Amino acid sequence: MIQYFHVSKQYYKDQFALSDINLSIEKGEFVFLTGASGAGKSTLLKLAFKEELPSKGQILIDSVNIGLIPERKLYRLRRQIGVVFQDFKLLMDRTVYDNVAIPLLVRGEKKSVIEKKITSTLSLVGLSHRRKYPTSHISGGEQQRVAIARAIIGSPKIVIADEPTGNLDTELSIEIVKIFERINANGITVIIATHDQNLINLFPKRLIKLDRGQ
Repeated sequence: MIQYFHVSKQYYKDQFALSDINLSIEKGEFVFLTGASGAGKSTLLKLAFKEELPSKGQILIDSVNIGLIPERKLYRLRRQIGVVFQDFKLLMDRTVYDNVAIPLLVRGEKKSVIEKKITSTLSLVGLSHRRKYPTSHISGGEQQRVAIARAIIGSPKIVIADEPTGNLDTELSIEIVKIFERINANGITVIIATHDQNLINLFPKRLIKLDRGQ
């Protein structure tokens, strides 16, 4: 599903965020990506959906070298990958429904299709009762669920989450990981970057540890 071959990312002359990474993640896996701050977790994830480009090496998704995908066709890659950002990137003046609908509106889906998909997705993340609420009027944990719902609404093959529980307490963090487990149970590959050792201990998954880019 996802393969990194001798991937390095160099930002400055003598500073490597990643160094000679070789990694394979299979279809349907649930993976925790961990390491200290600055270990290269965010960079590794950004390379997968081509927000960043590697300095060396190749990345394949579904056997396609994403480095060879031209800019005009990049949307095809990104439709396969749902991303949950650290800072959510929600439209705070719009409703929960509006935020989750964005990927489907961009694709030009019919209103009836959007309604059906949003209903099932909000149910999955436990937000059916908040669909008409302005995003600014719900809690941080609920905002995180909106971000997850938006990431999965387009039925991606892969979901990537960068520190999705970083600003949440332990109880909410556990609830969020359980949502990712439900997503994974539908056959979606899930990759979560986290430094929370407690979560890693509570949810025994495949663990990939980065140490200073290696």
